[in-house]
Amino acid sequence: MDIIKIVSFAFIALFIVQIFKDRRSDIAVQISIVAGIVIFIFMLTKITAVMQFLQQLAAKANIDFVYLNTVLKILGIAYLASFCSEICRDAGESSLASKVEFSGKILILVLAIPILMAVLQSILKIM
Repeated sequence: MDIIKIVSFAFIALFIVQIFKDRRSDIAVQISIVAGIVIFIFMLTKITAVMQFLQQLAAKANIDFVYLNTVLKILGIAYLASFCSEICRDAGESSLASKVEFSGKILILVLAIPILMAVLQSILKIM
């Protein structure tokens, strides 16, 4: 199972980070970042499989790909902002992490406006 590989890798990385944390905190942060990136790269194949499935589902349901692409972009922004903010927190920069999260929320809002407008237009047509 993939989760066992990921958890095992994370525990090994955590153990190495804990060894270096007191002696060389800069190396500990770098190891943590690299471990996070390796896990993220490992999950890319799973993410692309889900995206392909959603595209096939949208094609069968006759949903416009513009809306699906926007939703996928929103999900990508949410995951990347969360990933980056956690790395910033691991490095002891919670202020920077907050700003990354805030930026992600603003970008999601900007992408959601066209979808919101389409929903409002649909409601107005019904009335």
